[in-house]
Amino acid sequence: MRDDATATVDRIRHKYQSLGPALDERVRRQWAAAEAKSLGWGGVSAVVLATGMSHNTIHRGLLELQARAEGQAEPVPKGRVRQEGGGRKRVTESDPSIREALEVLVEPVSRGDPESPLRWTCKSTRKLAEALSQGDHPVGARTVALLLHQAGYSLQSNRKVREGASDPDRNAQFEYINAKVIAFQRRGQPVISVDTKKKELVGDFKNGGREWRPQGEPEEVRVHDFQDPGLGKAIPYGVYDMTHNQGWVSVGIDHDTARFAAEAIRRWWRKMGRKRFPDARTLLITADGGGSNGSRCRLWKVALQELADKTGLHVNVCHFPPGTSKWNKIEHRLFCHITQNWRGKPLVSHEVIINLIANTTTKTGLTIRAELDTNIYETGIKVTDAELATVRLQKAQFHGEWNYTIAPR
Repeated sequence: MRDDATATVDRIRHKYQSLGPALDERVRRQWAAAEAKSLGWGGVSAVVLATGMSHNTIHRGLLELQARAEGQAEPVPKGRVRQEGGGRKRVTESDPSIREALEVLVEPVSRGDPESPLRWTCKSTRKLAEALSQGDHPVGARTVALLLHQAGYSLQSNRKVREGASDPDRNAQFEYINAKVIAFQRRGQPVISVDTKKKELVGDFKNGGREWRPQGEPEEVRVHDFQDPGLGKAIPYGVYDMTHNQGWVSVGIDHDTARFAAEAIRRWWRKMGRKRFPDARTLLITADGGGSNGSRCRLWKVALQELADKTGLHVNVCHFPPGTSKWNKIEHRLFCHITQNWRGKPLVSHEVIINLIANTTTKTGLTIRAELDTNIYETGIKVTDAELATVRLQKAQFHGEWNYTIAPR
């Protein structure tokens, strides 16, 4: 029955799309009424669904058809669709001051009363309509929406454009990183971008986005996002090979620490990196300024020393200045594609997460490998001055706190 009803609505919709532009208002509603009448019970609802007309419009068309059949139809002056003066007056004609009253409510600080009761509330069309009606401007929510569109308003989300105070050498650091990357790539040495992706709850929880499913059959998930102790969480740490457009993601289950980050880099090198760069002697890492791989994290430098000792590589690190993490290549070359690939899919298990990450591809040839890291990483580790002194760290002349090299011992 559902398929028959859907087919009927589609048929009417196609006819309306073909005929609608050629019909005037009166003929259009009478045609819609004739279609509804021919369908019998439920016909009006089907035509409403197919055309977007209101029930009142189609019922009016039915009355006009009946009046015509009985020879009682009212004549319409030649060249007109409506009787003289017919139709509802626009609200701006009956209430010329309503536009100004609406803008005062929408922008209370700049155009109206700073103490407006709507200043600290979500300005939905319903609440705006209620406020206008209380102020002797009776109006409905739909009319408010129409007036807002006519005034140049639209629904908009916040936009991240204010970065706060920036370091005076921010652009110089960008240029330093760019020059360093080009120099390493010209010598055939590996260059990677690293970062931690947003932590995810494992289980049948809502995941943002939508995917195609049978109509009326959305995948059911939990109402509340409370961590399931039996399933835990997933912490994806990514390593992006900027030369070969390849990625590695270690999915941790414990804590995002500096040693977890260094272990993800080590796994990338063992399973992907050294095959791609058999003659590598040095490794360049570009990373954010904070987090587990932050420039001021002592454990990060100790963990990189352990990495250098195990791989024999001289590890070069360049950190992005504070507040500029969005410029890190891994954000828009790897993580954004993973998010797009698993949109609308509940991350019900670690296996599902690994498979969704590993099957992320792009037209530009991105490939990703992923692996579960079941190690436990202790938090709150304090690195003493004596321990830090054992790290073979050489700071660069330009912003040594951001740019440095750690040599194997």
